[in-house]
Order: sequence, then C-alpha cells, then structure tokens
Amino acid sequence: MACVALATYAQNLTGFAFSLILLGLVSVFHVASVGDTANAATVLSLINAWTYFRARPGVVPWRLMKPALNGSTVGVIAGLMLLTWLSGGAVNWLRGLLGVSILGCALLLVLQGRPQSAVSGRTSFAVIGGLSGVLGGLFSSSGPPIVFHMYRQPLERELVRRALLLMFAFNSLVRLVIVLPTGHFSWRAALLAACAMPVVYGVTRLHHRLPNKLQPRTLKWLVGSLLAAAGSTLIASAWLAIAQG
Repeated sequence: MACVALATYAQNLTGFAFSLILLGLVSVFHVASVGDTANAATVLSLINAWTYFRARPGVVPWRLMKPALNGSTVGVIAGLMLLTWLSGGAVNWLRGLLGVSILGCALLLVLQGRPQSAVSGRTSFAVIGGLSGVLGGLFSSSGPPIVFHMYRQPLERELVRRALLLMFAFNSLVRLVIVLPTGHFSWRAALLAACAMPVVYGVTRLHHRLPNKLQPRTLKWLVGSLLAAAGSTLIASAWLAIAQG
C-alpha cells in the first residue's frame, strides 16, 4: 500500500509514472509478482484517472488526444501479440532497449530549452500513440514516448497532465478488455487491486485538496529524474534476467 501511495502521488504530480514506479518498487522489495502487479496497476490507473477527473472537473482533451488514442489501440494489441510470440530472452533484451530509450528521453527532456513553437500534427500524435501502445502491451508501461512528446508541446501543464491521464486510462481499459477474457488476470491481481483502490482514491483526493505549485523548470527536472530512474530500473532488471538465464 505504501508503494501504491507513492506511485499515485507521483502520477498526480506529473501526469505519469504510476505503473513504472509501482513495478519498480514491487520488483525491488519482492512484494508481488510483476505480472500480478502489472494487471493490478491496469485497474488502479483507471481508478486514479476517474478520481482525478471527478475531483477536478474541466475539459477532457479528447480532440487533442484522439489521434494518439487511435494509434495506441492498435499499439496495445500489437504489443500483447508480440509479447505472446517472443521468447523470454527476447523480451528481456527488449526491456533493456526500452530502458536505454527512456534514459535518452530523460536526457533530451532535461536539456531541451523551450517547448515547440506550435502543437504537433495529428500524424505525430498517432505515431507516438502507437509506440506508447506497443510498450503498454509489452510491459504495461506506455508512458515514456507520450510523456516526452506531451512535455514538448506549448501547452499548459495542467492540460498536459489531463491528456496523459486520459491516455493511460484509455490504454489500461484496452489492455483490460483484452487480458480478462484470455484468463491472464489472476485472483491475486484482483485482490491487490481491491486492497489498493482506497489508497489510490485517498491520495488523489488529498493531492486535490493540497496541490503542489511547482515551477515548470522544477517539474521538467522532476519528470526527467523519474524517467531516468525508470530507465535505469528497467536496464538493471533486464541485465539481471539475461545474466541469470
């Protein structure tokens, strides 16, 4: 529950990182299996988004994110099919490559001076959404590509957070619809999700009542640090798995 609380707080602060932080902490402390945690995180991401949008009524950026959502739907399906087809060793190499890519995104984000002069086009959103969906299907971690893309846009940070929450909730719903009928959602994952729901709801409501007013530069460094930590964790876990197997 402490891991869930920390991951939820980071998610509400930056708009992403829930699954990455939760999976990383669970792996470090050996609290539960990665598979059960990933499935539980899928449900909890939906609860977090619902609570956030309910506590902060406002515009949901459907129109802005529609190309990315369409791309991510195809991407999640492709990622789950790829996960089924690949061997364990290949998945570990892909996990390491993902970690290197995340570290690269973190470096580019921190070094970037100003946001883009104009919002990216629909094709760009669709391609990034598709890539995020593939990573979500493979690792339940669709954040890095869309986070990097959104934080480069000349948009208010609150709108970026809402767009990211919408994206992750949508990806989680697609993944859940596919995973549940195939029997890959265990009772243990359901129990973990049920126990953690009050924590997600409580932390999200608390953040709404006591929000942090971070400067854009501070938030950019915080997001970059979270990306770097997530990338390092993925590289380390992939290296250990490859070395052992």
